[in-house]
Amino acid sequence: MATQTVLALLLTLVSAVAINWGYLIEHGAASTLPPLSGRRPLHSVRLLLGSRRWLHGFLLETSGFVLYVVALALAPLALVQSVAAGGIGVLALLVARVSRTPLQSRERIGVATAIAGLVLLAISLAGGTAEGHAGTWYAIGLWLAASVGAAAAAMTVGARPLPGGAGFGLAAGILFAAGDVATKEVVSGGNHLVLGPAIVGFYGAGTIVLQSGFQHGRALTTAGIATLATNAIPIVAAMTLFREPLPGGALGVIRVAAFASVVIGAVWLAPKRPSAPSGGPGRHVAPANERAPARHGPAAPHRKSPSR
Repeated sequence: MATQTVLALLLTLVSAVAINWGYLIEHGAASTLPPLSGRRPLHSVRLLLGSRRWLHGFLLETSGFVLYVVALALAPLALVQSVAAGGIGVLALLVARVSRTPLQSRERIGVATAIAGLVLLAISLAGGTAEGHAGTWYAIGLWLAASVGAAAAAMTVGARPLPGGAGFGLAAGILFAAGDVATKEVVSGGNHLVLGPAIVGFYGAGTIVLQSGFQHGRALTTAGIATLATNAIPIVAAMTLFREPLPGGALGVIRVAAFASVVIGAVWLAPKRPSAPSGGPGRHVAPANERAPARHGPAAPHRKSPSR
């Protein structure tokens, strides 16, 4: 393997650690802020920038992103993303160790399945990964537009099957992935003047959506699904938009199995949808392991042991 590729993989690994550590810090800060909304981006940005703790996490995430961009300039997109996707394991370790929050059984299954997919992905790259070609403007534009629609659907329609911040995590991952696609086009010789604003827009929107998701669910749920989407979607883009070849024979089958494992892992990371509350439909109910409720409701005559 060329020295340039080895350097790219090392930079990607450091990048994954920095980005996911930043996510964990941002989650702790965003969960204490007033509600954030993509419909009021300036208000949300002011709230975030006013939190010194959140700025610390964002600086760490940004440092990781800079390393990621350098890695993209040195190696094929699919290879870089396959290593960056290992961030889900880093995030799980940080959640369990740093925040001293034990992983739920669904989360352990989701992380294990996703990591198994990443191992399969690494195996599929054993035959080497060739550089592709710059994407056409039509295809890039169509991909970016579809990403906007898919992210909006994840936050609205996806709120039912993906509760507890999972829908927001998926939307953020789609937006970040679109930014990655635009970034790869730029470092491959694309027009900076046209795609530069798009890169800023997608990463900025993804950041606000991710912080909103942090207010709805656990760090591993929201950031974990965002990480999986951010890394799995660009690999598909690498094979379609940039025509980085899919390996033939058994390695091609293994790569398809890897994608399936990553998707299944993301589904298991999403919490189960709670049963309909008596207070009526359409109201979000936080899982028991998130914030404590402000009140327990009327008519609580005596306390029993908290076995829930």
